[in-house]
Amino acid sequence: MASVDVLSAPGTLADRSKDTASRLPSLRSTQGNYVDQSSTGWMRSTHRDMPLDEMRQRYRKDGYIWIKDVIPREDVYDMREHYFSHFSHTGMLRPGTSPRDGIFNPSSDPNAHEGIGGIPEETTKQLLNAAHADPYYRNFLAHPSLRAFIRHFTGWKQELIVDRALLRHNCPGSRSTGVHYDQYFLRDGDDEFLTAWVPIGDCAPAGGGLMYLENSTALGKDLEADFLRKAEHLPKQERIDAFNKFMTHDGFMSHDAVEFREEHKEKAGRWLVGDYEAGDVVFHNPWMIHAATKNEDERGRIRLASDLRFYEEGARLDRRWMKVWRHDDGL
Repeated sequence: MASVDVLSAPGTLADRSKDTASRLPSLRSTQGNYVDQSSTGWMRSTHRDMPLDEMRQRYRKDGYIWIKDVIPREDVYDMREHYFSHFSHTGMLRPGTSPRDGIFNPSSDPNAHEGIGGIPEETTKQLLNAAHADPYYRNFLAHPSLRAFIRHFTGWKQELIVDRALLRHNCPGSRSTGVHYDQYFLRDGDDEFLTAWVPIGDCAPAGGGLMYLENSTALGKDLEADFLRKAEHLPKQERIDAFNKFMTHDGFMSHDAVEFREEHKEKAGRWLVGDYEAGDVVFHNPWMIHAATKNEDERGRIRLASDLRFYEEGARLDRRWMKVWRHDDGL
């Protein structure tokens, strides 16, 4: 497929592809060394007014598309403030700061305040369960600007969101999301779904946001085919389980971005990252390999984001995901 010229405006990240390697961020995942700067790069951002054909071509080519200003910025920060207000009594937030800012308390142990994917304390588990069922959050997921853009981009008459949307916070210094692609978590449904990653607040490149392995859609499909071949003799419920005996114990392929890329360097490119702003949304396909950077935000901001999966109405759904997330729900 032919490449698409990057459309840019002054000050947007579309210009970053011209930057020198010295200006690239230092990235690492939960474990392992920092990714060498020769193996990192900038994602390219896309204005929501780009012609639709070009937008779809970019998504097909890259496996992701990062759209600027999908949701009004203040609406996103209202969601951020609402979420962290519920954690204000836990010691997570720096004293004297606003929940809207979500600044981590440096005197606290970040691992004591882990969210999804970590080992949170009992009080945090209850708060996480409540946050996912909170009507304020459920209404945010139905934001008309987000939903209208999805219908515009996909051409679907009606989209359907899986109920098991994920709301992840990641304190500076705590563990981050490992290397994975989304399809193996939703194996019992159609593989034509759209993931939307919504940063709830500004998120610097080394602030715990997502990084994408360049040109990794084909690799994701190859890895899934290999997993399915190995598991073909298993009962269905084990075969579709992201935690079956052929997967890692926590469902991720690796927690070391350097090691994973080195193992698959013949089939994939660099680790790409963005300087995300509130209101942005990154959409990616089910096979695109990604992970979260370790949160080393200079300002101490807690990374908050939501992972959403959308199907076209009428598609075959993974019914395991048609329930609101709860800690230890087995998925």
